[in-house]
Amino acid sequence: MELLLAITIFYLSSFHLSSSAFTPTNPHFLACGSTSIIPLITDNPARNFTPDSDFFTPKSNSISLSNPNSSLLYATARAFTERSTYRFKLDSQGTHVLRLHFFSFTDQNHDLATARFDVSALDRLLLFGFSVPNTQTPVIKEYLLWVDTAELALTFIPHSNSSASSLAFVNAIEVFPAPTNLISNSTDPESVPSSRRINQLAHQALEIVHRINVGGQKVTPANDTLWRTWVPDDEYLFTDKDFSLDNSTSPKNIKYAAGVDPVIAPANVYDTARTMNISSSMVLSNPNFDFNITWSFPVTSNYSYLIRMHFCDFVSKIYTDLYFDVYIGDQFAHQDLHPADKVDQPAEPFFLDSTLYVPTSQHLINVSIGRSSKSSPTTANAILNGLEIMKVNPGSLDGSINPDSGISQTKKIHVAILISTIVGGVFVIASAIAVLVLVCKRCCSKSVTKPAETPFLRAPYRTDGANSVELSSQFTERTAPSASPHFKMSLHISFIEIKVGTNDFDDKLVIGTGGFGKVYRGVLSDGTRVAVKRGTRRSGQGYPEFQREILLLSQIRHRHLVSLIGYCEEQSEMILVYEYMEKGPLRDCLHGSDLPCLSWKQRLQICIDAARGLNYLHTGYSHNIIHRDIKSTNILLGDKYLAKVSDFGLSRWGPSYGETHVSTGVKGTFGYLDPEYFKILKLTDKSDVYSFGMVLLEVLCARPVIDQTLSSEQINLAEWALQWKQRGQLEKIIDPRLVGKINVNSLSKFGETAEKCLAECAVDRPTMADVLWNLEYALQLQETELKREPYEDSGNVESQFPVTAVGWAPSTRISIDEGRSMAGMREVCSDTTASKVFSQIIVDEGR
Repeated sequence: MELLLAITIFYLSSFHLSSSAFTPTNPHFLACGSTSIIPLITDNPARNFTPDSDFFTPKSNSISLSNPNSSLLYATARAFTERSTYRFKLDSQGTHVLRLHFFSFTDQNHDLATARFDVSALDRLLLFGFSVPNTQTPVIKEYLLWVDTAELALTFIPHSNSSASSLAFVNAIEVFPAPTNLISNSTDPESVPSSRRINQLAHQALEIVHRINVGGQKVTPANDTLWRTWVPDDEYLFTDKDFSLDNSTSPKNIKYAAGVDPVIAPANVYDTARTMNISSSMVLSNPNFDFNITWSFPVTSNYSYLIRMHFCDFVSKIYTDLYFDVYIGDQFAHQDLHPADKVDQPAEPFFLDSTLYVPTSQHLINVSIGRSSKSSPTTANAILNGLEIMKVNPGSLDGSINPDSGISQTKKIHVAILISTIVGGVFVIASAIAVLVLVCKRCCSKSVTKPAETPFLRAPYRTDGANSVELSSQFTERTAPSASPHFKMSLHISFIEIKVGTNDFDDKLVIGTGGFGKVYRGVLSDGTRVAVKRGTRRSGQGYPEFQREILLLSQIRHRHLVSLIGYCEEQSEMILVYEYMEKGPLRDCLHGSDLPCLSWKQRLQICIDAARGLNYLHTGYSHNIIHRDIKSTNILLGDKYLAKVSDFGLSRWGPSYGETHVSTGVKGTFGYLDPEYFKILKLTDKSDVYSFGMVLLEVLCARPVIDQTLSSEQINLAEWALQWKQRGQLEKIIDPRLVGKINVNSLSKFGETAEKCLAECAVDRPTMADVLWNLEYALQLQETELKREPYEDSGNVESQFPVTAVGWAPSTRISIDEGRSMAGMREVCSDTTASKVFSQIIVDEGR
């Protein structure tokens, strides 16, 4: 009775379908393992999934499994114990959509989560060694396949070495012809520079890897005429959300025109967008101020990808005024993109295709939008509505074809292998002959002339030996995964060991969450207690920061720098393993927790420890290193409150000999960020000094550097504290728990030191060596309670620095694309402070 009612509703809903809905000819929708029709009445158009028993062979190898606890489509599954093939009769040639639905469950005799198998179609490997975890979420694999035959064969092959009960399975299958305008050979995607061009795009096999509704909610088959699912972009957003805006309009306002219709993307995708959170006043006050909105997507290496970006400008007051830049990776995909050149009216959608090859060393595709140099302060903006990333199949969409899997190859592949083998053999012989000739020539020339010396190019890191560390590209934030460094293998820790040591990344073991990801408490197999930092896709950092931290910490050791125990990059993971610091971040011991109050002496000693670590970075290594992200969450406390500086993902080399600074894009944490570095993009070790000065005030006052819950004059700790310092009443704002417990001379020396660290111009700040000396002196004053007369020398080792007003310090991490020109900024310290807007943004997470 329930089934009859469902079918009745299905036909009634079909009667009311919009005339614009896509209706494929001769579609195949199979409910695998089911013996009855499964209607999906909420889909638009509604669909019936029919039993699969007439579509596969041989019958003897199949098992029908059921799970009454699942939704109708996933309540059954077809499992195979041997190689089996579905065959679909097709009415036409061309691009077809193939969707495979997987949902593992356990019945009395089988656990589908243990199944491991291959799937192929049209002699192309779609899935290799595929398995489905036992979760409550179905896994849907979607492909666009060019079919030039009357039949589509889909083969499932269980892995014989997986388990005693070797299985392959599938819950549902969709096969139907795609609209002709979805992917066509007339589509000419722009190839990102240095990437491989893709010809005859419609004849390629494509796997949909990511389909994103930017700035909007999840779009389901109920709102997509091709029954696609578009997921929100939050998980992939690289840029802090405070720097972008979600925008939406009514789907009725979307004005489809020639070339784009709902089969390209539904109105529910084009009616939402993410734009830049930027105002004309921000640009007018600082014309060179800029940032990008970036999304980061995990992908498989060694493949080309089709990247389709969807745009629809319903935001601009005058749509012809909008210009913006689009980047893929660190290269322009579309510079000065002007939507008015693509469409004839506001709210009219269009899309652009680009292709990108991802080499072995990379695992991410970054897509960014930012304002164009052609935009004016009043029209500065950028927009993105949707994004699709599709993997291009060169013969396999999931790793190398296993010769033992039994998947047959076409004659073309065999011929290609034969030709490549012959060519390879000839090349090897020719290379050997060339080497012999060169050796003979060198031997003959040694006694006659001295060979020309090759210029020595010093790499930032180079250590000879078996376990070498080598980085061929410059060690900057622009270092890309393509640099392909050789990490110390002695530091590598297997993913299995880390997984066991953290109890499968148990949330109960989380001891911190930062921009890079979660930090877990763990124990290695040898009993070593460690802190495990696991990178996530939605984190503010990625592979370059992961790479940089390994390279840096594998080279330096210091009592007051957190030690790197090891790392893991298996299975596209980015995991760093550090020594465990029992007391956690300094910030937790100062405010926002119930931990015991630190005494003034303890606080001074912690500051001294951190200063020693920073001083070593600046002066103790062969080339000075700038940390760039000094803050209270990056100073960790161990046993007996021993302090160590941590988190070197944003660190970079300081200026070379004879140079005064490094010109680079802004990275760091607002609230601690050097205002001079922020304004004129000149980075020196004095930028760390400024950040450390903010930490000193935080230690003294036990409050965040930016606190929006306070009155306007107290929001910014630097401004508030220095106002009281200049009045000579610093004791009125100290941590109330320390009142009456600080020696007045020690407090005075500490306040002077913090004030000098916060001088707005870098040249006026002391070095970390000077800061360290003054902090040690402040500790001596506290311990001995020395009294000084007003006329006595304060004991400074540096010259007296003038008191300067401190500008508004930004308050959340930002990464500004250093590829953008900032030549307009003044070469000297500007009197113009950073926009007050930034002091209102708070990000309390550590990296």
